Amino acid sequence: MNLGSPDSFQVPDVRKYLHEFLMDEKVIDYPYIFRKLLVDGIIVRFRAPKSAHAYQSVWWPEGSPLIVLTRQLQQAVQPLMDGPVEIGMRYGNPSMKAAYDALLQKNPGIKKVVVYPLYPHYAMSSYETAYVHAEQVYKKGDYPFELRIVKPVFDDEIYINALADSMRSYMEQEYDKIIFSYHGVPERHIFKGDCTGTHCLKAADCCNAASKAHEFCYRHQVTRTTQLVAEKLGIPEDKYELTFQSRLGREKWLTPYTAQRMSELPGEGTKKILIVCPAFVSDCLETLEEIAVENKDIFTGAGGEAFTMIPCLNTHESWVKAVAHYFTHIDAYTLQPRA
Repeated sequence: MNLGSPDSFQVPDVRKYLHEFLMDEKVIDYPYIFRKLLVDGIIVRFRAPKSAHAYQSVWWPEGSPLIVLTRQLQQAVQPLMDGPVEIGMRYGNPSMKAAYDALLQKNPGIKKVVVYPLYPHYAMSSYETAYVHAEQVYKKGDYPFELRIVKPVFDDEIYINALADSMRSYMEQEYDKIIFSYHGVPERHIFKGDCTGTHCLKAADCCNAASKAHEFCYRHQVTRTTQLVAEKLGIPEDKYELTFQSRLGREKWLTPYTAQRMSELPGEGTKKILIVCPAFVSDCLETLEEIAVENKDIFTGAGGEAFTMIPCLNTHESWVKAVAHYFTHIDAYTLQPRA
């Protein structure tokens, strides 16, 4: 299960997709009336044409990169599985209902379906909404099979090894620093996810101080992924940093912002960078256009000399094996989300 994409890069399709995405109360967690006025009256109205142009710039002959790559992952995982594998999206097509129906059509006697939301880290606006949506579609359809959902694997050794493997060959080139750029979230999402009410963004060095809040804390989990991959690859602390991209609106999101750091790094003597986006397992608009084009332009425009984006996991051999492992060892990878 992945995020989803417009059916095409035409403005009407992009507008429809943005409406479904941004009207999700776990993405923009405002009261319904205010959210609708904001989304339909301002954001979608002005953002759809610009987003359509961005999608067109990265669109492949086969379709949306995210959909194409998720389908390729399905095809790569299928030979490693005993049962059928399908893909479904949180927004857009193919839907989760279509995925469940296809599995039943292929095997009417199926007893258990395992859903893997392709988000390594727990965030209200990504993993949690995918989990809830998968369950809602399942219950509404009154399907006869048992449903199990794979938990975030941000610190799982198999995931860390796969991510490190995908980066290793790129590190053979000369670089000054590696940037781990994660999709950002508003700070209020971090506060809402803190089951203690006293830890996240409040305690000193909160991401490294032990707390039960970490099970559902996006900031802690991306911090931990970065630390573990750096350890695995032997990257010194002064040779990497963590940033957050894809900010929407004017309120405060998690910092530092990737775009801002791109403008600052050359002036600090960092002229050659590698950048990786571990929050995304499939290359998409946020990596192929926002990072590889927009942020590259910011970096080189500020005096940067070399900018290399490391592709997402996509269909890397280690990642394909990891996905198959999570499917077949579901008893060790099941999570009940917070209320």
